[in-house]
Amino acid sequence: MARILSIDYGKKRTGLAVTDPLQIIATGLTTVETPKLIPFLKDYFQKEAVELIIMGEPKNWDETDTHATPLVKKAVERLKKEFPTIPIKMVDERYTSKMASQAMIDMGLKKKQRQNKALVDEIAATIMLQEYLRSIS
Repeated sequence: MARILSIDYGKKRTGLAVTDPLQIIATGLTTVETPKLIPFLKDYFQKEAVELIIMGEPKNWDETDTHATPLVKKAVERLKKEFPTIPIKMVDERYTSKMASQAMIDMGLKKKQRQNKALVDEIAATIMLQEYLRSIS
């Protein structure tokens, strides 16, 4: 089986997480500067088989778009163009950043470590992927 890749897309940074090849465990992969996302993914996809991309969709409580929604939609179109053979599934990303911050507290990370936004993005992508795996099992 191939992996599933999760993307927590942001204007400056993008958090990435992947499953193991059996699609059982979600693990943080890295955080990349958003302008370097496509080159990073091209390299990664040459090394690893990925059958699905999960992309966080920013929504408000009332299901309306947030200020970040157009940015994410534009990124999805670019990903579809660059990687036409890999399907992209949008998933709800509400709460993931708060859940990531709480997970960092639960892990016992010091305040300075918890202020590392790149780590928050990577953990948010991992949580999104874990939730997706839970929803399909």
